[in-house]
Amino acid sequence: MIRTGFGVDAHRFADDRLLILGGVHVDHPRGLEGHSDADVVAHVVMDALLGAIADGDIGTHFPDTDVKWKDADSLELLAIVRDRLRSRGVLQINNIDITIMAERPRIGPHVSAMRQKLAGALAIAVDRVSVKATTVERMGAIGREEGIAAMAVATVETK
Repeated sequence: MIRTGFGVDAHRFADDRLLILGGVHVDHPRGLEGHSDADVVAHVVMDALLGAIADGDIGTHFPDTDVKWKDADSLELLAIVRDRLRSRGVLQINNIDITIMAERPRIGPHVSAMRQKLAGALAIAVDRVSVKATTVERMGAIGREEGIAAMAVATVETK
């Protein structure tokens, strides 16, 4: 059976944090606020995958009330989700399609590295991971450069 899940997340910018997107350190004066490393890209992938098997979301599995996940590497959390999918009968991850919404920084130069990092954490071929970016034409909180948002859709094959 083919199943599909969707993820959406947004984080506001914060001073004194590294900006990590899709497991890649992106040079920017501010990082993202969050309990873990605040990798909004990895977060939407986890939510999309968990949604595909109707197994909650990252807040269910990695709550921000648990100090265990404080400053956690989101790629390591993604690997935990990958293993959970396997234990729940997922035969393979067919495709992940991600869109990042940000005015700045420019995402294009980092897309290839993000695809490689995400594919590695999921143990899938890089051609199964798509990363795209768009601006919001200076509209709203993202347009005012208050943060970054992302969306992802994932398809998996189950028994």
